[in-house]
Amino acid sequence: ECWSLHNLHSIPFTGMIPGGLHPGEMVVIQGCVLNESDRFQFDLTCGSSTKPRADVAFHFNPRFRTSPCIICNSLQRGSWGKEEKLEEMPFKQGASFETIILVQENIFKVAVNGAHVLEYKHRIPLERVNTFSISGKVQIHAIGYVPNSVSFIPFCWSVIDFKVRVSWEVTYKMPQSLHRQYFQNQAICPGQHITIKGKVHFFPPSFTVNLRCSQSENIALHLNARIKSGVIIRNSFLSQSWGPEELELPCFPFASGKYFEIIILCQSHQFKIAVNGAHLLDYRHRVQDLTSINQLEVMGDLELQDIKLW
Repeated sequence: ECWSLHNLHSIPFTGMIPGGLHPGEMVVIQGCVLNESDRFQFDLTCGSSTKPRADVAFHFNPRFRTSPCIICNSLQRGSWGKEEKLEEMPFKQGASFETIILVQENIFKVAVNGAHVLEYKHRIPLERVNTFSISGKVQIHAIGYVPNSVSFIPFCWSVIDFKVRVSWEVTYKMPQSLHRQYFQNQAICPGQHITIKGKVHFFPPSFTVNLRCSQSENIALHLNARIKSGVIIRNSFLSQSWGPEELELPCFPFASGKYFEIIILCQSHQFKIAVNGAHLLDYRHRVQDLTSINQLEVMGDLELQDIKLW
């Protein structure tokens, strides 16, 4: 099951990976590089021991000093191996990012903000990897572990915006495909509708719809539909913290393997949400400046068919 930890206040961070890592799975990290950052790192490790230090299967280390670069390496029995250096830098000091590590049989593939960045061949058996850690001058907002499907058929995972379309063709089906759609800097305003059409997968933990403010980390509307428990969590992420959740529902409209249509109507004081033609809920605005809401994000266990702002 995919889980995410949304408001990580404490860096360095170390946490167990539920069930370990397997081919076809992904690690998704969303955060922001601090303005004064000189370096930070993500490590996939074999346990969390410090004395002796646990082996590091994949050390991913962006550095911002005189010649910005990314260093990748592995630590085995207390000794670092040969460094692999990427002299292109996809991260920017003071800027938000989304990093995705795709696990394959023989390599890790890394994408940053929708663009493929590098590949790193395994030096340590994947079955030993069970811990993820983050350190350095970076702020983390969410970590997700995206499981592989039980079926093995070709599938394309993609991160999409209006300028870039990047895809990795992989040999495993990943039902937790991630999709992102931007409004081309067009803010939503009262009277406009957002329509999202798709299909829920057959083995679905959850999916999420976020209305975000691209100039900050704020999320004006967070909808998290959890299929197994039949709840839709509504919330907002403002000033680096989540507010009170709203949970009440007249009914739960989503089901495994079923198509859906979500319509979000923006009004001056609230969002009105309908699913499959029936009104479902209202959510009063917690972000008062509606002109700052200019990004739609949809991710999780669904197959997107169409998104419209009208």
